[in-house]
This record gives sequence, C-alpha cells and structure tokens, in this order.
Amino acid sequence: MSTRRARDLGQNFLVDRNLLDVIERLARLDEEDVVLEIGGGRGILSQRLAERVGHVHVVEVDPRLERELREALAPFADVTLYLGDVLELDLARLRPPPTKVVANLPYGIAATAILRTISELPGVTRWVVMVQREVGERLAAPAGTGAYGIPSVLAQLACEVKVLRRVPRTVFRPVPNVDSVLVGLERRGPGADPALREFVRDAFAHRRKALAGSLALAPGADEGVRERARAALVELGHPADVRAERLAPEELRVLQRRLVS
Repeated sequence: MSTRRARDLGQNFLVDRNLLDVIERLARLDEEDVVLEIGGGRGILSQRLAERVGHVHVVEVDPRLERELREALAPFADVTLYLGDVLELDLARLRPPPTKVVANLPYGIAATAILRTISELPGVTRWVVMVQREVGERLAAPAGTGAYGIPSVLAQLACEVKVLRRVPRTVFRPVPNVDSVLVGLERRGPGADPALREFVRDAFAHRRKALAGSLALAPGADEGVRERARAALVELGHPADVRAERLAPEELRVLQRRLVS
C-alpha cells in the first residue's frame, strides 16, 4: 500500500510492538472480552487482541489490505473481519456484542466513530483508542476551556474520559504530520438520546452567542425558548447570558430536561 493512499485514508500503521504492551495493559483485556477494532490495517494490533480475548471484530475500509489482514488473522478462529466503512456498519448487529473498543483510529473519523460506539454499543464499558492529539484533548476537555465543545459533552455524558498517554510519531508508518495520544473512556451511563444530542448541538451552534440565544436560533425553536432558558440558567446558578461552553455536561442535561418538561 502506498504512503499516499494511507494518508488519503487517514491511516498511519502502528509498527512499534512495545506499544502493544501498553495498549493491552490500559485496555485491561481478558479472555471474556469481545473487542471491536476499527482500522485493522496490517493486523499487528488485531493479532495481539486475538491472542488475548474471546472474540475480535476487525473493521478495515481499504480492500487492498484484505489479503494481508486475512493472512495475519488466519491462525485465529474467533475473529470476524468486516471490509467497509465503520460509519456505515450496523454496529447493533455485531455478534457477539462488543464489550470494549481498542483501536488505532483513522484520524478523519476518530471522534465520530467514538461517539457512535458510545451511542450504539451500550455493552461497551471501556475504550482505549489512538487518536490525533487535538481530538483526544477535545474529548477530555473540561467545561470552560477552549477545546470544550460538542464532542466533549457527548462523550462525557456517558463516560469518564482521560488522555492516558502521548504517543511519539515514530511508532507509525508513514510517520504522521500530527501528534497522537491514547485516550481512555470508561462508561458510567448511557449515551445521550437523540433529543439531548440535538439540544447540545443547538446550544453550541453559535459559540459567540449566549446559550439561550443560540437555542432561540435553532431551526424550529419553540417560541419563548430564549426567556425560558435564561430563567432556567439562573435557577441552576448561572448568569442568564452564560455561553454553552461554561456548563458541564450534566448541567446541560438538566437544562434540556427543564426546557422540555
């Protein structure tokens, strides 16, 4: 596979086997686990997972890697390979259902893939994923910081999110132009339902505006939502003109519930 093709797909293949030990330890793998790996690549991580857990679902978008990946996985009976885009895969139909997500995620889909697995795979309790540093920091960002936004809220509504470790560029081929981190997520509740996801997106849609004003600008916004939101924010102990990025995920959940009750 050419370097150009790998870069086009956001793929940077892990080549440092020492890092596999780190990933295995952080993921707390055991023989009962069913792991979803997004971006199987050449199979180096896939093989390690297959040696340690009960079943591995491996998803790879590039058909030109199929032969090499199948050869890498051939010794293992409890592996299912899916050739295609994980964003188009019906995750709810995976059998056995995944309990963990462990992956070196393609940069272009990392945040979307993580949020989708949180929402659609309720049985997953832990994620250890390699992502671009900015994506990892955004997912783990606390309220009130510049990186805090929609991905932060949607991830943290369901999970405790931590940047576990910075990863040097030299562990990948081709060497990426960006820094990477390992991010860990530990589930503590269900993912946001569709109404709450829409509310969060509306709240952050106009970052320069107050939260109440941003909600009022949302398509199909209820008449009077600005005033009701301002009143609810004051009841929650915030200024009426506070911006969305100042509220913690649980505060946004409470606000949404008050506005629909």
